[in-house]
Amino acid sequence: MESEVKRIFIKSTGSYLPEGVITNQDVAKLIHTSDEWIKTRTGVEERRRALPDQAASDLALEASKKAMKEAGVTAEDLDLIVMATITPDTHCPAGANWLEAKLGAARAVSFDVTAACSGFIFGLSVAEKFMKVDGQRYVLVAASEVMTRVQDWTDRKNCILWGDGAGAVVLSTEPGGHEVVATHLHTDGEGGKTLLMPGGGSATTPITHESVDEKRHTLKMLRGNESFRVAVNRFAESCLEAVEGQGISLSDVKLIIPHQANLRIIQAFAKKLGVSMERVVVNINKYGNISSATVPIALDEAAHSGRIEKGEWVILVAFGGGLTWGSALIRW
Repeated sequence: MESEVKRIFIKSTGSYLPEGVITNQDVAKLIHTSDEWIKTRTGVEERRRALPDQAASDLALEASKKAMKEAGVTAEDLDLIVMATITPDTHCPAGANWLEAKLGAARAVSFDVTAACSGFIFGLSVAEKFMKVDGQRYVLVAASEVMTRVQDWTDRKNCILWGDGAGAVVLSTEPGGHEVVATHLHTDGEGGKTLLMPGGGSATTPITHESVDEKRHTLKMLRGNESFRVAVNRFAESCLEAVEGQGISLSDVKLIIPHQANLRIIQAFAKKLGVSMERVVVNINKYGNISSATVPIALDEAAHSGRIEKGEWVILVAFGGGLTWGSALIRW
């Protein structure tokens, strides 16, 4: 007789936004833009900035401690730590290794997942599969980014979007949490050229005066209009895929929690699906685009503001560089 498939639950959530704030007025002092121009095109009003001595693992540490405290889990309880990031403290060790050390989670195995803005959903899916196969009891999934440090602050169309922050969840096989019912992941390597951060990789190593002068160590977004259309379609497709085969429809879903890429993208895919914006979580106005960390931060805020009640359906959905996209269906 086949053994029963393990069920995986989100036991708790946590998030951390650093103290530094960059308003649109601050950005307008650096480049030719305005508060109205930025808000109209992106929905961003301000974004957070990590303090000079804060790296990605430091932000993840604060979010993780909140999630662990809520779950009643100690560092010694953790079996696995998965950290999603494209801005790790160092390329070696991994950001998750630094986080493990700072938590004092000596028992845990730790590694990074790199999937740009879809990173948290990829990390959640990886962790879920590990738990079902290897039987880990408690797993920490964190997503943390320091995006303000990889910007070309003369790139008017790109630098206005990004901010810093971290979110985390504790997963458990113990019933009583919020069940991860299904996850779906997709990639398109051919489309990866549209969002690039070449510096630091083996194609741009060692760092040279030329590579710095050519700004190869900053994030570049190419073919923005084309990316907009693709993102809207992938967001919509992923939401539909999340409920497919689960005996529910999109109308049964209480909240959609999307990656906060751009307010216009969020509005466009909601319209495409015929979903009211009242059912979509939006916080890009406060924090900007924090890449992999946007989804867990928005999930934490929704959970602690009472927007989700027990038994309700929630979809997490993201699209990002790679190209990567995916969804997770949660029964709260």
